[in-house]
Amino acid sequence: MGLLFNNLDLEEILNYLKRLENRIAVIEERLGIKPEIVPEPEKDELKIARAKIEQEEKLEFQIGQFLFAKAGIIVLSIGIAIFLSFPYNTLPAYVPSLFGYVIVSILFLLSYLWRKLFSLISSYLLGAGLTLLYFATLRFYFFTPKQIVSGLALELLLLIIVTGITFFISVKRKSRYIALLGAAFGYAAAIASGETAVIFPMIAAVSAAVVFLKLRYEWDNLLIFGILIAYLAHFEWFINNPILGNSIRLQTSPPSNLIFILLYVVIFAFGTLLRKENSKEAFHAALGSALNAAGAYGLLFLISMTAMRKYVGTANFAISILFLTLAIVFWVREKSKYSTFFYSIFGYLALSAAIVAQFGGSEYFLFLCWQSLLVLITAIWFRSKYIVVANFGIYLSIFIAFLIVKGTSGGIGLSFGIVALLSARILNWKKSRLDLQTEYMRNAYLITALFVIPYALYHAMPHDLISLSWVGAALVYYTLSLLLKNKKYRWMALSTLTLTIVYVFVIGITSPDIIYKIVSFVGLGIALLTVSVFYTRKKVKTGSE
Repeated sequence: MGLLFNNLDLEEILNYLKRLENRIAVIEERLGIKPEIVPEPEKDELKIARAKIEQEEKLEFQIGQFLFAKAGIIVLSIGIAIFLSFPYNTLPAYVPSLFGYVIVSILFLLSYLWRKLFSLISSYLLGAGLTLLYFATLRFYFFTPKQIVSGLALELLLLIIVTGITFFISVKRKSRYIALLGAAFGYAAAIASGETAVIFPMIAAVSAAVVFLKLRYEWDNLLIFGILIAYLAHFEWFINNPILGNSIRLQTSPPSNLIFILLYVVIFAFGTLLRKENSKEAFHAALGSALNAAGAYGLLFLISMTAMRKYVGTANFAISILFLTLAIVFWVREKSKYSTFFYSIFGYLALSAAIVAQFGGSEYFLFLCWQSLLVLITAIWFRSKYIVVANFGIYLSIFIAFLIVKGTSGGIGLSFGIVALLSARILNWKKSRLDLQTEYMRNAYLITALFVIPYALYHAMPHDLISLSWVGAALVYYTLSLLLKNKKYRWMALSTLTLTIVYVFVIGITSPDIIYKIVSFVGLGIALLTVSVFYTRKKVKTGSE
């Protein structure tokens, strides 16, 4: 009874306090008094302290659980690999490999048993086991004074089987990291073959497998890894496989290796081109295209320039056609910005190298000059401001090189001026297709033409006709200003006439040739008067209107 009484008294007190709190709240509301909220700094500090402790614990577990597990298994694998690589002359040749297979079996068993309890360590152990399986298989033929297998062909078959098993496990587990191991094993097997008839098809086959897995599971890192290792493996063959203990020596045959480089380009391009339709051209796609173009062209250029020089022109022309075709395909299919840029830039670069290799003397400057116009046209089609800007820089570089090498060739120099005028006109004509303030680029081309054309005419025309040729250029500018209704050409005409006046007064007066003096001064005087009349009539017409 006492306990019941006490409970009733407590309940009555609580109800009384609740009614009292409600009355106070009503009074505060009528008087307009807002209840004061007492801050609880202790609770805030407690939350901050707890968050800090949780963050430290998270970092600690990241290091202790993940980083140390990975590092420990890597260190263990390297130690076992070194142990297996000893020659062991006193033991039968099969013993180290057999011991390696025993260790692999143990690692596979632990990986299976721990797949649920320690899933992370289980996956690392599986990768380590596959790596040691590959290394133990290598031990049948390499790193031993006496081979276990009868020949390299059988060893290569065993390595291919291990590679296939690794790829199969990567698919079953959907593990990109095991797929990376499979790709590394495949490229390593190609290098280990040392046979020209084997290494290139194997690199292409492994690259195709890499692209297939990338497209199916969207393993972008796998594609990047494949591109890097594939071209590195081809380069390893080119320098005579020093990783196998051979002395470094450049391979001079067969030339068909250049064709396989083109094949690699196509295979890896599909890895980016055939990605899912809703997938945007993100960083990995752009990086893949950049590495594919740069790796392929760098390797092809190095091989053709050093060891197979008679194929320089053909190889560069072939890869330029391939790159430009890929640029067009990327643009037409998905309006690609970055892949189109990388493939087109390397395509133009290869085409320039092909022109230089094909034509001797100063002819290649003429073709390079007009190639600049072709690049500009395709850049406008691709809507690429990057190519437009880069093309102008390349154009100026080619012209400077021309001045250094063949500066007295007026005919080719005149071509540079004409190309500059045409480039400015095309930019003005198609400026709506570019996300670029083309005004600056047009001005750059026009200023270039303003200096290049008089320079070219100075070297191309006979001494007696230089001033008249400059007057003719000025009249052409005036004609263009009337036809195109563009005042920039009038300013170019005025500048050219001013230059002509300076030239005639400096050179014309000092010339001993009387006929030249007469022709120069009379021709320039008539031109200046004609221009003056033109401006006078224009002013009168403007005033009357």
